[in-house]
Amino acid sequence: METQVRASLSDPLPLARDLIRCRSVTPADGGALAALEAALTALGFTCTRLAFATGGPRIENLYARLGTAAPNFCFAGHTDVVPPGDASTWRFDPFEAAVADGTLFGRGAADMKSAIAAFVAAVARLGERHRNRGSISLLITGDEEGPAVDGTVRVLEWMKQNGERIDHCIVGEPTAEFQAGDTVKIGRRGSLTGYLTVNGVQGHVGYPDRARNPIPGLVAALARITARKLDTGTKDFQPSNLEVTTVDVGNPATNVIPASARATFNTRFNTQQSAEALERWIEGECDAALKPLGLTHELKFTRGAHPFLTERGTFTSLLEQAIAGATGDKPNFSTTGGTSDARFIHHHCPVAEIGLAGTTMHKTDECVRLTDLERLTKIYEAILNAYFAETTP
Repeated sequence: METQVRASLSDPLPLARDLIRCRSVTPADGGALAALEAALTALGFTCTRLAFATGGPRIENLYARLGTAAPNFCFAGHTDVVPPGDASTWRFDPFEAAVADGTLFGRGAADMKSAIAAFVAAVARLGERHRNRGSISLLITGDEEGPAVDGTVRVLEWMKQNGERIDHCIVGEPTAEFQAGDTVKIGRRGSLTGYLTVNGVQGHVGYPDRARNPIPGLVAALARITARKLDTGTKDFQPSNLEVTTVDVGNPATNVIPASARATFNTRFNTQQSAEALERWIEGECDAALKPLGLTHELKFTRGAHPFLTERGTFTSLLEQAIAGATGDKPNFSTTGGTSDARFIHHHCPVAEIGLAGTTMHKTDECVRLTDLERLTKIYEAILNAYFAETTP
């Protein structure tokens, strides 16, 4: 019976289709975690469902572990997906999980339900080869595409409180450029969003002496913070950059000087910068631009993530060799792109991101080639084999 279960789960396609058919648009679970839990339970995992609602709607999460010994190799990912948009523009219903022309279509096919299925299939193929050499676990959240408040962060807190330690982790985000495993993300830049409001005095444009226009001040402040080249990057990171994303006045009249003007900007920064230092610098530039004009301002920040890097070493070498052995091609190591839940996990253990190509994620007709799904399964299997062949420090 156990052999039959492993044989059925060693093919990633059925589970990938089961997961895609679940309408798990954040924050809804749609039955996705129940489908995954059933597969993992059949493989012998001990599954713990964890729900949190501190940041808003109730978020469902799952932590599953096979074995009790150390080291504990963890796969992290998410079953929630972004909305599909107008379903009539899709080739197939986004939750049908249709297969055509050697391709699996559906919301979550690339980001990242197929990767979860590939890892489960890799574990099924591994069989008992890891027994007495360590444990395998999965940390799966339903809040990665949302605020990310009651997902991975809360599960990691629960794990720490309950003595659950992970030693190394792979996040299954679609980080490949063209095919599974061609790129391994070993770090990410930080993210800092700024909200600047410049206050003036409203008045008639024919009487500028009775008003104080905030728009020239806003333009001057933005010019100062965008003029600086923050850094030239490092051997692992591209240069930091600051981009203005919106400028708003909301003035419907052509003959009225507005009372205020607003702008939003976002900074993606590498390890040469810190959120604290960037905030101080931006505040200083705004003061320098606005005080001579007699304008006041309000400046607020939201810190999205801090930069992190998994240093090259035994773990990254193991990943490189395992991927090369499974595919014949060595991967590129990269830190480009946006953020992922790896930004939380890196505080607990070395982490890398390995997954499918991201060319169709969040798009109409999101899809994955079946050959690439099998390629990723082989990559995960090779990594597990290599990891449990010898302890990875």
